[in-house]
Amino acid sequence: MSDLEVRQLRYFVAVAEELHFGRAAARLGMAQPPLSRAIRELERQLGVKLLERTTRSVLLTPAGEALLRDARAVLESVGAAGRRARHAGQPKPRLRLALKADADGGMLSAILAMYQQEDAALPVELVWGGRDEQSQALRDGRADVALLLSPFDERGLDAEPLRTEPRLAVLAADDPLAARTSLVLADLSGRLLPDGSPAVPGETPPAFTERQVRAEERGLVAEPRPPVSDLTQVFRLVELGCVVCLLPAWVTRAYPRAELAYIPVVDVPPAVLSVGWPRDARSPATAAFVRAAQAAFESVAAPPSAEPAPTLRHP
Repeated sequence: MSDLEVRQLRYFVAVAEELHFGRAAARLGMAQPPLSRAIRELERQLGVKLLERTTRSVLLTPAGEALLRDARAVLESVGAAGRRARHAGQPKPRLRLALKADADGGMLSAILAMYQQEDAALPVELVWGGRDEQSQALRDGRADVALLLSPFDERGLDAEPLRTEPRLAVLAADDPLAARTSLVLADLSGRLLPDGSPAVPGETPPAFTERQVRAEERGLVAEPRPPVSDLTQVFRLVELGCVVCLLPAWVTRAYPRAELAYIPVVDVPPAVLSVGWPRDARSPATAAFVRAAQAAFESVAAPPSAEPAPTLRHP
């Protein structure tokens, strides 16, 4: 059997994900007949059937499912290799830091100041992204190091925790639950998070809760459509009774608002902020940033609710 080509894998992944040759061809910007021939040639080359085709459907065989898993990983690695090579070949090297705007523990300036004291420091390029995008940026070569909020996809990454703090429920100040000193997750039954999912995992929220009814009376839709992630927008939706949210304690300290109440939720896992990097990274600049991040958090007094950071493992 000859070696597979990246082109073959890209064709197969498109068909396997679309389960439709016409849509896959359009996605690839090619005609359908040569795509069909390429998939048949791939099956002949491997000696297995990858797809079950009928006049009405396309389904993956067990062999096709196995190839899809590995092909995705291969294409991701190939893309990452190209991005890293282009980045390494730039005349003015930079360190690319992936992060979410409100997920730095309030310490980004201190980390950067500490980093610039390192001999291996490079100019830092900030790679902004939404929730859960930072680990993927490390894997696909768009970033060299990242600040990661738990939980995150750890595949192919190493990480060191920097700060651990409780998650607090963010409620409107006039919410009946706002008078409590603490909550359990079940107290948020029937509430919606900013992404439209139920606050209690696995629960199907009722059509209307008391606060959603109040939002409806103000002429507002009971949940945000589409989901929002901008913190200012989220706070406004909470204040109006449309949603609740759970935020790390460090975020709530940075945004004191009279219209909102921040209440500890005792049975929710704490928020853990970590610094992460690709497992095979050998860059002195990346190692220097990890050291600087650890040192920056160690240099400030930890809040009462935080746990001490563990010993650093250098990339």
